Amino acid sequence: MALEDTLKQLNQLDISDIDFSRVGVWPLAGRIVLLIVIAAVLVGGGYYFLVKDRYAALNIAVNKERDLFTQFERKSHEAANLDVYREQLAEMEETFGALLKQLPKDTEVPGLLEDIDEFGRGSGLTIQKIALEGEQVGEFYVELPIRIEVQGGYHEFGAFISGIAGMPRIVTLHDFDIKTTKNSAALLNMVVSAKTYRYKDQGEEG
Repeated sequence: MALEDTLKQLNQLDISDIDFSRVGVWPLAGRIVLLIVIAAVLVGGGYYFLVKDRYAALNIAVNKERDLFTQFERKSHEAANLDVYREQLAEMEETFGALLKQLPKDTEVPGLLEDIDEFGRGSGLTIQKIALEGEQVGEFYVELPIRIEVQGGYHEFGAFISGIAGMPRIVTLHDFDIKTTKNSAALLNMVVSAKTYRYKDQGEEG
């Protein structure tokens, strides 16, 4: 019955009738409410001032630990395969060096121009101009632009381009410009920039 009486007192409690200067003589219900309020304030204040910041710091530490563990796994995998990576890098450098050395030398460029001229005439084109332009020195190789101006028909152009693509040395074609001639609609003028590459000597500046 004591519990029922206490609950009845809590239901009948009027906050406006509470005299905070006489807390010691408050009825049991009032003192229970006061204790509950004090406990709630202490718990809330403790969480706000102590637990909240530490909980946020804990989350940051957990996320950092997860990131560090991921980095550790990645670096551990890289370290375990380091010898394999070194072997692959050495093979790539060797292959790249061999390819560079297969590029033509200066002395082979005139022969290249003659080959282009022969492909053009063999395809039925009229060669108007084949001329070397300024070199472009890169880190590992030198780029040699060649301006080609020819006259003929679409089929002849196709045969000419296929012939250049099948050459043993590397030649790439860029910036095609095809226009009709003034004298005949069947004849076309084509200007194209061909680029070949030669091996860069160690003494040349990039």
